[in-house]
Amino acid sequence: MYRDLASRRQGEEKAILLALADAEGRHEQHWRDLLGDRLRSDPPVSLRTRMLGFFAKKFGSVFVLALMQRAESRTPYADDVHATKSMAADERIHEEVVRALAARGRSRISGTFRAAVFGANDGLVSNLALVLGIGATGVSTQTVLFTGIAGLLAGALSMGAGEYVSVRSQRELLSGSAPSAEANSAVGALDVDANELALIYRARGMDEVEAIAKASAVLAGREMLPGPVAGDDGDEHEAIGSGWTAAVSSFIFFASGAIVPVLPYLFGMSGIPAIIVAAGLVGIALLGTGTVVGLLSGTSLMKRALRQLAIGLGAAAVTYLLGLLFGTSLG
Repeated sequence: MYRDLASRRQGEEKAILLALADAEGRHEQHWRDLLGDRLRSDPPVSLRTRMLGFFAKKFGSVFVLALMQRAESRTPYADDVHATKSMAADERIHEEVVRALAARGRSRISGTFRAAVFGANDGLVSNLALVLGIGATGVSTQTVLFTGIAGLLAGALSMGAGEYVSVRSQRELLSGSAPSAEANSAVGALDVDANELALIYRARGMDEVEAIAKASAVLAGREMLPGPVAGDDGDEHEAIGSGWTAAVSSFIFFASGAIVPVLPYLFGMSGIPAIIVAAGLVGIALLGTGTVVGLLSGTSLMKRALRQLAIGLGAAAVTYLLGLLFGTSLG
């Protein structure tokens, strides 16, 4: 699988993945030497591993790296008496290497991914709660349907606008922390014996001695006035993502989530059967979004999926009970 992933990469990432493949090859050879003549044929590769290899070769995405990270974390070598201590240590290091590679991909998609997951989840939960709450009051099926569609459009537009404003505001805040483009041009005019250049570095976290040494190097022409000391502004902007991308993602994914609880009513269902089908469809979708979150974060898939399900259906159940209460009081 590491070789399949490497076939989709270039440069340093490709070299790292091939080095991991070589290390796994050493582990393989250990078992071959240990088994000797007893190894009649290579053991069959599991279906799960074959599928993972297929996705690695065809896509090589952060999803595959996240799965590889989880696979490395489940190494049996620590408790296997036939494995060496160095093999167990290798696997722990491999997990961290894959985690670092996956972190690059997570950083590239984090802004859009956040908008997509939150958008879909909000659409599922809010519109299910709206549909069930309105339906529980005893109004007509047509009213429930139009309420759900209105909730879909209003929520999707609100999410899209909110994400755009949020991302743009965060990018503007980061831009405000970036060094001025004119700062370098001012260095040549500074008084060598009395200047405030070292104060820049002290303000960014260096101690006085380091700051003076850095300022002296800049004044001597050995270095240019650098950007922020802690982190790269471009990387931070990349992690946040584009405002328009986040807005469109939020709109689309909220709408795709919000349409799910409306589907039974679109197909003419009503009453309790429509409520059961809507809740079931949303439950399946919530399990899906939870699984994706667990997959990309490298954590337990089942735990994240069940958490999404419990929160989503819990909120909808509360709204349904309130709808029943209001419906009874109005009646």
